[in-house]
Amino acid sequence: MVEKINDEPKSSNSYDFIQKYINKTMKNTIQFLLFIALFLLPICQYANNTAESGTYTLVVEGFDWGPAANKVILTLEDSVSTVQQADYTITAHKSAGCKEVEAVLSSGERTVLYAYVSDAKGVKVAKGAHATLILLVAPNMPISSPMQYLPQCGGNVWADYGLTITDKAKNKVWDTEINRIHPLVDEFDLTGKFVYNSDLTLTYADFTPKTAQADIPLIIWLHGGGEGGVDPSVPLMANRAANYASPEIQSFFNGAYVLVPQTPTFWMNDGTGNYTRGKVEDMHNKALMALIKDYVAKHPKIDTDRIYVGGCSNGGYMSLKLMLNHPDYFAASFPSALAYHAEFVTDEQIESIKEMPIWFIHSKDDPVTKAAETVDPIYNKLMATGAKNVHYSNYDHVVDITGFYGGENFHYLGHFSWIYSHANLCTLDADGQPVTINGRAVTLMEWLAHQKRK
Repeated sequence: MVEKINDEPKSSNSYDFIQKYINKTMKNTIQFLLFIALFLLPICQYANNTAESGTYTLVVEGFDWGPAANKVILTLEDSVSTVQQADYTITAHKSAGCKEVEAVLSSGERTVLYAYVSDAKGVKVAKGAHATLILLVAPNMPISSPMQYLPQCGGNVWADYGLTITDKAKNKVWDTEINRIHPLVDEFDLTGKFVYNSDLTLTYADFTPKTAQADIPLIIWLHGGGEGGVDPSVPLMANRAANYASPEIQSFFNGAYVLVPQTPTFWMNDGTGNYTRGKVEDMHNKALMALIKDYVAKHPKIDTDRIYVGGCSNGGYMSLKLMLNHPDYFAASFPSALAYHAEFVTDEQIESIKEMPIWFIHSKDDPVTKAAETVDPIYNKLMATGAKNVHYSNYDHVVDITGFYGGENFHYLGHFSWIYSHANLCTLDADGQPVTINGRAVTLMEWLAHQKRK
């Protein structure tokens, strides 16, 4: 307790008293400061041992089922020659601004399969200031994908996706993404826009091949109903359409342009927001054809006798629509999961395209675009006219083509028949026999590369 000073002390006594008070106060202050120091020391030590935040680059690749984050490249403070996979734990979290992502899909642990020292792009090096972690991805692991299918948001959308990576051995955390790498997709120009009649804008992605040839073919891919919007990276990755720019597929053409248009909504939009199955006119086919002709005019190296159009589901509908409206423009077509209903295709229209090379791809268990209502009758009518270059790969199921997830025993939704198209695995015709050119069995892309407009 602080001692009270008398109101009227004597001079000497007052001095002595004040000196005693100061001495006692100083003693108490030193004790207090020592207490504070002893109390704060463990806190300071703990603060110094807490994890420091770091930055990372995310690698997102297209897989048969869609995009997945399969690598993460960590920025290290110092150059190292070794990193240990077992030292790292990763938690992923994602959200979408237009709708709350279900809790079961919004967060989860990521499995690290392998770790190695790398450069900033993930290339393995003997010594470097980055570490690349290879992550487990699978079609039944939604937390591995930065994309989320949300019908309320228009279909497939890029989510707000982030990782928290912890090095348990060094008590280090990386939780800030500074870059994102999209193999193949990064080779496309994603800025394309085409305005039709001043009131309809179609965005598009396009790939320009590195080739010295003068006449270059053009592959056009039309996306499905869930990939509309204004971000062309979505149709490139939601169903792996970027693969048409892969070295393997490009090699069949000795280089080909790839054009991937995107509708703001969906190709089968009848103008009121409802679906047309072919009975009434859709609102986009004229604008789309104008975009294609404009693109060809602006790229004079395109061989106008080798323009190919394909698409899945909604895009399969639009592929057939363009063929019916412009039977003399395209050299060949390759629709998958065709959504155009056969009852709305007339015999005259069938007659108009019987000379066009077409390769249909479908699965017998497709619950969305049922073959009996769409592709089967159209194919049968074409064959009845004597069509010589029309083929049909008709699968029992859409299975895991990698063998990693069960192979023939793993079935995707039967609607996903475009998986076979993007991977260039279509080889068999409707009778189960190989499609051939000059007696040699060919794949879909090999066949396509041989087609020229007559």
